Amino acid sequence: MNILNHYRHDFRENYILYIPLTIILQSCLGSIAAMFILKNSITGPFHFFELTLCVVFAMGYNAVVYAQLKNNVIFNFLVATLLVHVALIIINVLRLF
Repeated sequence: MNILNHYRHDFRENYILYIPLTIILQSCLGSIAAMFILKNSITGPFHFFELTLCVVFAMGYNAVVYAQLKNNVIFNFLVATLLVHVALIIINVLRLF
């Protein structure tokens, strides 16, 4: 069993516990990504696409959770959201230097 399947199984088993945790986690990561995007916009062009992508994924995850879709859909969307937010943070931190 690979690590992603292990986390998917754990997410499915403890679904009620993970929902508030993941909402807070992805919201915090999304706000950090938005902060770095806006911080880079002061010195250069406004990165509207990056900020839109960040907001769409953050709101999309919340919508998937509130719509009470299947656990696998929610978990897959969580992984996608975390990857997008971490990628945006890394890109914009590297732009600062």
